[in-house]
Amino acid sequence: MLTTAFTETFGVRHPIVQGGMQWVGRAELVAAVANAGALGMITALTQPTPEDLAKEIARTRELTDQPFGVNLTILPAITPPPYEEYRQVIIDSGIKIVETAGSSPAPHLPDFHAAGVKVLHKCTSVRHAVKAQDLGVDGISIDGFECAGHPGEDDIPGLVLIAAAAEQITIPMIASGGFGDGRGLVAALALGADGINMGTRFMCTEESPIHHTIKEAIVAAKETDTELIFRPLRNTARVASNTVSREVVEILSRGGQFEDVRELVAGARGRLVYENGDPEAGIWSVGTVQGIIHDIPTAGELVERIVADAESLISERLAGLIGGRATQTVNA
Repeated sequence: MLTTAFTETFGVRHPIVQGGMQWVGRAELVAAVANAGALGMITALTQPTPEDLAKEIARTRELTDQPFGVNLTILPAITPPPYEEYRQVIIDSGIKIVETAGSSPAPHLPDFHAAGVKVLHKCTSVRHAVKAQDLGVDGISIDGFECAGHPGEDDIPGLVLIAAAAEQITIPMIASGGFGDGRGLVAALALGADGINMGTRFMCTEESPIHHTIKEAIVAAKETDTELIFRPLRNTARVASNTVSREVVEILSRGGQFEDVRELVAGARGRLVYENGDPEAGIWSVGTVQGIIHDIPTAGELVERIVADAESLISERLAGLIGGRATQTVNA
């Protein structure tokens, strides 16, 4: 078993997190990840109301007695969701781990900490990670340029970003973006992280609540099969490469504005991708890690494989490099 500052602080057996994913972080997947000894995250805003979130938390508890958390992504909007109400549901439901993302977690920290909730905050830069640490969060999830969704605007890949963050972060830190196997876990630990966060890899598991055709599309895709949309708007997002995302890139590259692509990027269309299995129906998030995803295991099989491969790499191949002959690397 791999014991790190993250597993000890957040009370899970393995240093692996299933990050919050819109439309994906639901009870079945979260419970399966938790039962495997990793940390699953319900995505709060996938649930249309705070009351629905309370029901989803209760449904997850029917499927696992292991720790799990809730992702609360805080983004600017003309009509923002009732974040305070979602926060209160999390507290009232007895959740003890929250992943925050998007805007600063500062407005939510006093209430969470007063209720004994540990906060893991996702950042895309060292400066934001340091600021979150100074605010008093309990852990950092540092998100490299390889990730699905919003990688920030600095374009720093994980190999540099994780190491740079490790020089300044003293609380538990999880590495996000581009992780999908035991090799990645070992690399993250070597760079100074205390574990890994995976989104796309957990999308491609049996319990993931998305259409099997989309899982097959991820397995078939290469690491180059993504697009960066909204770059000219300074709100970059990495999504699957399809006719819709390529059209969005083309329109914006010609000087178009958000209003010109609003219908193309509507969240309702992306949700239909996951529900109906048509990868061309809309915009949907996926990371470059899809290039090393080759199967659709159960969440439990995936976690067990990653931990076993990481332990083997550390104890056999890497140890063998010191004063002896290197052994053959394990299959990832």
